Amino acid sequence: MAAAPAPSRHVLFGTTDHDEAGEYLTGVYGGSFRLGVGRKGSPVHLSRLVTDTFSFVTAVHSAEIGYTLEAVPSLMIARPRTAPLHYRYGGAAHCFRPGEVHLCNTTEDHPPIQARWQDGAVQAVTFPFPLLDQVAATADTRHPKPVRFTDLRTTSQDAARHLIATMDYLATSVRDRPESMAEPLVAGAAGRLLAAAALAAFPNTASTDPTIEDRRDSHPATLRRAMAFIDDHAHLDITVADIAAASHVTIRALQYAFRRHRGTTPMGYLRQARLQQAHRDLLTADPADGLTVTQIAARWGFFHPGRFAQHYRAAYGCPPYRTLRRDGR
Repeated sequence: MAAAPAPSRHVLFGTTDHDEAGEYLTGVYGGSFRLGVGRKGSPVHLSRLVTDTFSFVTAVHSAEIGYTLEAVPSLMIARPRTAPLHYRYGGAAHCFRPGEVHLCNTTEDHPPIQARWQDGAVQAVTFPFPLLDQVAATADTRHPKPVRFTDLRTTSQDAARHLIATMDYLATSVRDRPESMAEPLVAGAAGRLLAAAALAAFPNTASTDPTIEDRRDSHPATLRRAMAFIDDHAHLDITVADIAAASHVTIRALQYAFRRHRGTTPMGYLRQARLQQAHRDLLTADPADGLTVTQIAARWGFFHPGRFAQHYRAAYGCPPYRTLRRDGR
């Protein structure tokens, strides 16, 4: 049985020794980080928001600096905050400016990246590559093939804005509500939200259109198996890939079955099932015990209290705190 996730942590690191900074980053992320180029003795400050699934790091420095990044085993997405980043990757040169977001690596065995940037701040988020396969529509649970990205740049400015908004939302959530990440359903959902935003933002080998085989498999029996699995396992950190595997179909076939026969998605149905469980807990909780709506919501995977309240009001006609207080007004 997997250990329960830990609350998010805020970790600070600073040094004027670029070799030490490179060793620190290598120890944190794996692969190889080598820092250099800039004025020796110039300070480097790192601020990390860490969860068991993903982490944010903001690097701040006061002189032009360069680094080589090689064989990092996690996907890394970077966002210049105050100055451009200049890359050499796979023999090609790239420049990314503040307001843009880009991949630092497209595969686990990517070629070395050489980069430099001026003084200022850069934010990056990392998460494990297998997380992509939990949400990618091409994931065939019978013949799985890992998803791969095909470009460092986003497909459009709208895609970049959506990914940046997701990064900001998650960074704020883990900073302001670190205890929520100790809830398994929250930790899992947050990581997959980030992976889904990355898949939507960057060109990749995933495809969302169902094949002829997917359409053939999207019959009512598939839907019944999937709904039964969700109802029985809503208390666990299950993924769309888990639901597809239990239904013996691909993720695309599963999604098509829900859209065709229920007018929703597998994860939308899972949210409804968890909302029902949260409603049950609100009804049975004793307000004198000090249990809060936020705690109950997090228990069932809702780590944004405002959005939970919106879903709850739409389903039950009142805000969740009134159910908890037994307030019928």
